[in-house]
Amino acid sequence: MPTRILPAVGDPDAARALATLLGQLPDTEPAPPVPDSTQLVDTLARLAAESLDALPEVVLVHERIGPVPALDLVREVALRFPAVGVVLITADSGPGLLSAAMDSGARGLVSLPLGYEELAGRVQAAAQWSAGFRRHLGGGAAELVAGPGGTVVTVSGAKGGVGTTLTAVQLALAARAAGRTVALVDLDLQNGDLASYLDVQFRRSAADLAAITDLSPRVLQDAVYVHETGLSLLLAPAEGERGEEVTDRAARQIVSALRGRHEVVVVDCGSRLDSANAAAVEMADTALLVTTPDVIAVRAARRTVRMWERLQVRKAETTVTLVNRHSRATEIQPPLVQKITGTRIAAVTVPAAYKELQAVVDAGRLHELDARSTVKQALWSLAGELGLTGPPTAPAPGKQLARAGDRGSLGLRRRGGR
Repeated sequence: MPTRILPAVGDPDAARALATLLGQLPDTEPAPPVPDSTQLVDTLARLAAESLDALPEVVLVHERIGPVPALDLVREVALRFPAVGVVLITADSGPGLLSAAMDSGARGLVSLPLGYEELAGRVQAAAQWSAGFRRHLGGGAAELVAGPGGTVVTVSGAKGGVGTTLTAVQLALAARAAGRTVALVDLDLQNGDLASYLDVQFRRSAADLAAITDLSPRVLQDAVYVHETGLSLLLAPAEGERGEEVTDRAARQIVSALRGRHEVVVVDCGSRLDSANAAAVEMADTALLVTTPDVIAVRAARRTVRMWERLQVRKAETTVTLVNRHSRATEIQPPLVQKITGTRIAAVTVPAAYKELQAVVDAGRLHELDARSTVKQALWSLAGELGLTGPPTAPAPGKQLARAGDRGSLGLRRRGGR
């Protein structure tokens, strides 16, 4: 069986040179190069959803791939698709980079300028390792096809005050009530109020993890607050200026570490885009955008989606928009929001019922929202629709709400282009 190779190269000249050499390798089946990190991960995820055998044996990552840095991309592929052998193509073949690449999960390095013998040797070694790994998996292959770790859902607001934190908290609570292990992360680093909404006082935050390169379970445990509901909380820093310490690389490492220890990770990204929450949105399994059905908020949602696309953070068609404070009398209905934003609209809408929320919001006890609350029922139904509480479900046609109770440095300029 030929070795299937998927190159990830952003530079057109480098892609042509690599394709020429790969075409000369015996018993190989190179795929057309993918131009950026987002397409690489999307392609691998799509193949992994089919079966383990659909994944390529070898992935080649060029050092100038973007928007995610090459070593971070190697780490993400190695974590999410452990049956794939990853090889880094780089001009720096020194021991320092070799050690960093191995720590990230690469199976080898190929030096630039490319040479046939070295490329053939590294591809063969990575392919042999991949084949051995898959044989070792045997019957358990289906469980590890997409790598270890849980589902990551980011919740972002089209603008401030649309209900982002409320949505994030209730999604996390719904998943926890379904028996999942859940981490709730506040990446609204300057204005995050998660601690206030859940009546928490804790001095550790995401900023304390920013400078740590090896997030061991003990280090992570020290920074996470275990709430009375069973949620593992990672809070925003009390001093908003410390939010700048959390870079995109730190955010990727934090979310990956939490994903490896929890079945569900819900990230409150707020309404302000910075490098940290942009990284979280980019690597999320589901990116949820919350808006209200008014002209200002819907325009803001459209601006957010377009900005994500320009910065190669997220494509509109892979974003889910939730309409909060909805009523049948509202002039702007979900189909219009879908048309304006170009995103997929959640089947569940959240009713305009602030009186149900006022007491628990004022008390800072959002987790004590009454089970009879239509807002809670809607958001817990949304959790089911997103697959956080079991198989995805949707309300029956013509129903706004499925009545489910309790049971149930701004481094945003991206490298490379599309």
